[in-house]
Amino acid sequence: MDLNLKNRSAIVTGGASGLGKELVLSLANEGVNICFSYLTHEESAQQLVASVKNATGVNIIAVKTDLADEQSREALFATCVARLGSADILINNAAIWLSGYVTELSQQDWDRVMNINLKAVFHLSQLFVNHCLQRDQAGSILNITSQAAFHGSTTGHAHYAASKAGLVAFAISLAREVARQKINVNNLAVGMMDTAMVRHQLERDPDYYLKRIPLGRVAQPEEIADIGVFMVSPKTRYMTGATVDVTGGMLMR
Repeated sequence: MDLNLKNRSAIVTGGASGLGKELVLSLANEGVNICFSYLTHEESAQQLVASVKNATGVNIIAVKTDLADEQSREALFATCVARLGSADILINNAAIWLSGYVTELSQQDWDRVMNINLKAVFHLSQLFVNHCLQRDQAGSILNITSQAAFHGSTTGHAHYAASKAGLVAFAISLAREVARQKINVNNLAVGMMDTAMVRHQLERDPDYYLKRIPLGRVAQPEEIADIGVFMVSPKTRYMTGATVDVTGGMLMR
């Protein structure tokens, strides 16, 4: 299926590894020009840029960004628009998953989770919407949320669950604000994926997590990425304010 995405431009946060990397690869295969952020995986980021350019010929750049920092977020967006010429798609993928019981959770850890998982989404979405409005163009925002937004998270991840629940409410509210301006805002709720962010938890007690998944296995990131790319395509122009659940059955509504 041709998703009619060729020559569009996308910004993807956290694109050097895990789901973000698979989103970058899937977008590139559709002919999308891409600007993605990374923080710590510089070698992986540059390798991804080189391999995508060689394989697809799309314009792709990687920008080192601290998403917890306001000026760094602004620099990311400005660099992406300057290098790509425009931004048609924003995928808020980056997140952190720190552990800690509420009784012992530090203010610093709470703030860092909220700054990256929620505040950065607000700020980049604000920049993106204003960009679209100034150019009188349509746009698509996709936020990667979690089944934890609806069920709460496993013990020790209350701050993560709260950030993802806030993300869903923010996206619905923004979707209502900008629907008439042809800017779609949707969420993709994921469960357990085989990524570095959660692999140490899975390896520590795999049965604990697998028994909560009706399909009996964790997802591979590419399974999720293909759905995400479909969600930012013109094929879904009539969908906004929606959350699509891709959790192996962890979340059934």
